[in-house]
Amino acid sequence: MGLALPDTMRCVEITQPGGPEVLRPAERPAPVPGPGEILVEVAAAGVNRPDTLQRQGRYDPPPGASDLPGLEISGTVIAIGEGVTEWASGDAVCALVAGGGYAQYCVVPAVQALPVPKTLSMTEAAAVPETFFTVWTNVFERGALKPGETLLVHGGSSGIGTTAIQLAKAFGATVFTTAGSADKCRACEQLGADRAIDYKTEDFVAVIREATGGRGVDVVLDMVGGDYVARDVEIMAPDGRHVSIAFLNGPKVSLNMAPVMMKRLTLTGSTLRARPVAEKGRIAAALRDKVWPLLEAGGVKPLIHAVFPLEQADEAHRLMESSAHIGKIVLTVTP
Repeated sequence: MGLALPDTMRCVEITQPGGPEVLRPAERPAPVPGPGEILVEVAAAGVNRPDTLQRQGRYDPPPGASDLPGLEISGTVIAIGEGVTEWASGDAVCALVAGGGYAQYCVVPAVQALPVPKTLSMTEAAAVPETFFTVWTNVFERGALKPGETLLVHGGSSGIGTTAIQLAKAFGATVFTTAGSADKCRACEQLGADRAIDYKTEDFVAVIREATGGRGVDVVLDMVGGDYVARDVEIMAPDGRHVSIAFLNGPKVSLNMAPVMMKRLTLTGSTLRARPVAEKGRIAAALRDKVWPLLEAGGVKPLIHAVFPLEQADEAHRLMESSAHIGKIVLTVTP
């Protein structure tokens, strides 16, 4: 197990479903790693949309997960559970977790942890797991994006969007994206997007149809849902793949299936949080093999918009829900 474990920890709790004000600093018993787990002293935790949904009472943690919010962390391993051989006390890691990240200590399934890339700070590393796991499994596995193909990313200035742009470009794709202001579009293009479309002033269907000579895009990463899905289908290329990962405009879709059939389109989607540990471990291994060399070389890195201390998680959530950010929001945890 390692050295003596801490008895208590600082954390941020959801006191009841509601707005950001229901997030309160608290003290709890520190967790203890079980078989196959490691205990991490948290340096930083990423803030994500699912955290805000959980706070609102709209996204319960999966069975057995901590009720504390927080789906990604960075920090130092301080204890090892039975059967863990790949990590040792003192290792610097970042990790995907099913909950519990807004805390001084967090238990992590060992297979879901990855080494902190030498080019990243602990704060930057905390902004990697949730978005990189999500983008890899949805764009490159479910969406099967290949070099030379074209990707459309909705919400390009979000944490997932900025990650998808960088990884798709790194693997040889052409990237279109939508965003909600000129500044956000400019940021997306600086990250590598070939064309960023301001959805408030431009029709992305018309822009993409013209830019691709009517062919359309091979893969769509959609976190908007609602009426966007039918519009996406209009500008998808033959044998295109549409991957849904969220539905800010609602989960219900009215869709003409004729173009889906005529163009042989695939409509799919996924969530990440409730997947089995073994599946998340498989994704982590794929990232370490395919993506970690890019991070280590400095060619790809998370874009950090703002950093707050853990005790100001409520302010971080207010910023997240304002949609004024470009990239990731991170909480730092002092010892």
